[in-house]
Amino acid sequence: MAPHSSEVDIRTPQGVMPAYVAEPTTAPPWPGVVVLHDFTGMSHDLRAQADWLAAAGYLAVAPDLYYWGSRFGCLRTIMRDLGERCGRSFDDIEAAREWLRRRDDCTTRVGVIGFCMGGGYAIALAAGHGFDASSVNYGGCPGDAEEWLPDACPIVGSFGGEDRTPLGWRAGRRLGRLLTDHEVPHDVRIYAGATHGFMNDHDPADLGLVLRFLARTSGTRYDAEATRDARRRITAFFDAYLRDDGG
Repeated sequence: MAPHSSEVDIRTPQGVMPAYVAEPTTAPPWPGVVVLHDFTGMSHDLRAQADWLAAAGYLAVAPDLYYWGSRFGCLRTIMRDLGERCGRSFDDIEAAREWLRRRDDCTTRVGVIGFCMGGGYAIALAAGHGFDASSVNYGGCPGDAEEWLPDACPIVGSFGGEDRTPLGWRAGRRLGRLLTDHEVPHDVRIYAGATHGFMNDHDPADLGLVLRFLARTSGTRYDAEATRDARRRITAFFDAYLRDDGG
């Protein structure tokens, strides 16, 4: 049975943010997950990510972080916010997290998952932002991460072995090393042969000319086999850290 889905509006300090919600078919309450998009924004792929999490038993909300302006106008703010680990976009994500926690059908334990740009948020939000677990998918590893990763929640990370972008396998290797050094619970894997964006199966209709160009130059290619394994690991990791019964 497919998860129940709907479009909702979430009030933020800056206005009203649209979001996609996917609910499990099992009996509530459920742990929650905030699903953060890549550069594409709200898309068929983002909804599909929320749907598979709901099928795994998680109440998933996917906010549209571009709701207040143009994609490239919002990106300027987003890049600044990511560097500072605070700002307007972080307030919007916090509004989504609190929206989940206030629902009667949510256990109040909430994780975060992101892809590419969203993966950058997932690691930046892992410390000091109230999340109970984080899934970082080719989201890099910031230069100052060593300063705050000791306080991070458990992190599961997935990176492509052929991803030579700054968000790719080198960042994944560094992330795994830092989490080991600071004894933060983690599962970081680099998938041989996988490229940047290997978990994102975008509908061409969602990609404008600039995004298609960026996809070509970064070598982005969907990898169904690696995606299946990454989703398996993410589900197991979230089960361990977001469910009171460990599963």
